Amino acid sequence: MKSLQDSKFSKGIAALQKTVVLILLIVIPLLVVAQVILRYVLQMPLMGIEEIMLFPTIWLYMLGGGVASCERDHIQAGILALYIKKEKSLSVFYLVRTVVSVLISGWLTFWAFKYFLYSMKVWKLSSLLYLPLFFGESAMFIGLVFMTYFTFVELIDRFNEYDLLRKKTA
Repeated sequence: MKSLQDSKFSKGIAALQKTVVLILLIVIPLLVVAQVILRYVLQMPLMGIEEIMLFPTIWLYMLGGGVASCERDHIQAGILALYIKKEKSLSVFYLVRTVVSVLISGWLTFWAFKYFLYSMKVWKLSSLLYLPLFFGESAMFIGLVFMTYFTFVELIDRFNEYDLLRKKTA
């Protein structure tokens, strides 16, 4: 059975995330190098570069979580899976674990959406450069939407895997 992760939509989201993450992985060190050169070599510190760096750092963190969810490469405590020997029992364990992940991710996405709306309404500005903090704060909601989507895709795959095993052993 073809996975939803192989769809054009999922592959497009994954490619977009990876491209943005790659750009951010280049931009952040360049900002640090520029700050070091300006401050310590040219003795001309650029005020506010730390504030500017905050936005790409938040986006990198949240989109990195989305990429990890897409690749199913996120941190997990898999000690229990080492002790489960039966294939069907292991499939049930993975299914339950993914259901819990979807529920938690959905709950966090709900609250991130409320914060997203609050941030849009209040429109706070940074203290030094008066940049709208919404652009950094929105990363939380968007990143969690990606994480929830790909965790839901994993749930569908886990369910299909379990169903296939159930039919095979019946």
